[in-house]
Amino acid sequence: MTTGSKDRPDHPLERLIFFSDAVFAIAITLLIIDVHAPHVPSGSPDHAYVRALLEQTPSLFGFFVSFFVIGAFWAGHHRAFALAGHYSEKLNGPNLMMLCSVVFMPFTTSFMSHNVGSFVPTQLYNLSLVVTGLLNIRLIRIVTSAPVVAESAPRDRIAYVRARGPGVVLGALCAATIAFWDARYSQMGLLTIPIWLRLLKRWTTRRLAAMP
Repeated sequence: MTTGSKDRPDHPLERLIFFSDAVFAIAITLLIIDVHAPHVPSGSPDHAYVRALLEQTPSLFGFFVSFFVIGAFWAGHHRAFALAGHYSEKLNGPNLMMLCSVVFMPFTTSFMSHNVGSFVPTQLYNLSLVVTGLLNIRLIRIVTSAPVVAESAPRDRIAYVRARGPGVVLGALCAATIAFWDARYSQMGLLTIPIWLRLLKRWTTRRLAAMP
């Protein structure tokens, strides 16, 4: 289904993008709702306030990690749809499934933050990242393929956008592996995501250079 002009994406495609942006914005905002400002009795010494803030460290850490993870998914969604030129009903189901997984992340973040070091909450969080990442890879593949992708989309740009997809999945798998050793340090595995992205970009560059 193609109703747009060569210079303007189809109207249904624009609506899908606007809707997706709104869902990302709501999901990323919900993360902070579970981080409650500590209540300290009036007149308490300064160290009481510092102690109360330190007790919020797990929730704050979970917030910042998930904020940037959801932000990474939004950025990937944005990069992929920037290459789209046409609407297709094939987008609806995969896009909704990926957004559903993103919206579920505030729950898994809260569950993990309130049960620091516990294996099940930590692995549920990691599993949610893996599932979201896989759904994101599937969506990106659809967006950067016919009939959705714009005819003018550069081949190398498509390759780089696709290559970034596995980055979060690989980082989440690292975090899940660490959890089997000690769940308290599991989220350190997510710090490998930038490394995976760099390696994937380098691999894609070499693959493109080898192509005729």
